Amino acid sequence: MPEAKLTLTIPERTWPGEITRRYPDAEIRILAAMAGSDSGDGLAEITCADPATVVDDIRAHESVESVTVLQLGDGQCLIQFRTHLPLLLFAAQGSGLPLEMPFEIRQGKATWTLTAAQESISELGDQLSAMGVTYTVDYLQQDIATPEDLLTDRQRSIVRHAIERGYYDTPRGCSLTELADAVGLAKSTVSETLHRAEERVMKEFAASALEEPPRPRVDG
Repeated sequence: MPEAKLTLTIPERTWPGEITRRYPDAEIRILAAMAGSDSGDGLAEITCADPATVVDDIRAHESVESVTVLQLGDGQCLIQFRTHLPLLLFAAQGSGLPLEMPFEIRQGKATWTLTAAQESISELGDQLSAMGVTYTVDYLQQDIATPEDLLTDRQRSIVRHAIERGYYDTPRGCSLTELADAVGLAKSTVSETLHRAEERVMKEFAASALEEPPRPRVDG
């Protein structure tokens, strides 16, 4: 399943975009959010030098319908909000992708890491562009298989013995014959098993690490 990392530039007409630009030290962490037909409700944690002043400015923003302060402390507050311009929620909803929480917004930018079918990620990009949200694709790659999926039990066992005995060291700490004797298998069996394991590992590595990195894309 492809994994993508996007950096979004939040428009100033939304309150997180304007507030985090006006207060460069402020970080808005969206903890939960859901979109209705024409508005969005959410829970946000705000960290900054003067949270009370920031909350006042959020209330005054034209895109905000209501703000309720749930907690207010030194340098941090927790708010519940409603906005009629939840652009990111609408974009995620339109693409059919759930919006993974939490995510942070600083100085007008947010970073999303998504695991989804490539078609869904492309649809999200189209939705963001339609909403006027510009973004760059930091990377797009296939997930590497887990060690449990990558090798068989026998392959993992022999590879482990090979590493422990220095077979892959330079110079080698043991020969193939010595390794075969240590694991109690024929030399030909150990050679074939290592070759298949190495083939699998190298192909999985090449599938992601050796692909040409995608060029950053900007839409909007």
